Amino acid sequence: MSDDIPVVIRNLLPGPGNWGVFLGAEGQSKVIAIFVDPGMAGAMVMALRKVQAPRPLTHDLIASIFTGLGVRAIKVVVNDLRNGTYFARLYLEQHSALGRNVVEVDARPSDSIAIAIQQQCQIFVSRRVWDAADDMSEILRMAEQRAREQADKNKDPEEPPTEEP
Repeated sequence: MSDDIPVVIRNLLPGPGNWGVFLGAEGQSKVIAIFVDPGMAGAMVMALRKVQAPRPLTHDLIASIFTGLGVRAIKVVVNDLRNGTYFARLYLEQHSALGRNVVEVDARPSDSIAIAIQQQCQIFVSRRVWDAADDMSEILRMAEQRAREQADKNKDPEEPPTEEP
């Protein structure tokens, strides 16, 4: 039995100077957050929305390399948490005349998650990391509330009717 917990991206929200990628497991209220730079967050948002950049981004290049080599990402595992920094492993699969080969690659969680979104593969968090990570569900709730309030402020207020003399 695997000790890895399947997670999904619950939300991706801006913060002061970075973005939070909030990951949650089905049926659990706990949410963990991995903070990424705005450029990486932009790439993730584009991949989630299936928006094509005018020029290939780094993860587009990686996808092209994967295609050329006959490789695909099969899963991402956030496998370690040290001094507040998350670590991940990216699992790649290649089929050839010699059979199936799986390669495990050390990668930043931000890169791994962006690739997982693009390649549509599952994201996992190891049980040890999940248990050690702080529950960020309240932070997510507050960030979503701030985002809603900001969106409301940005809406054009309805113009009051003018009376004609």
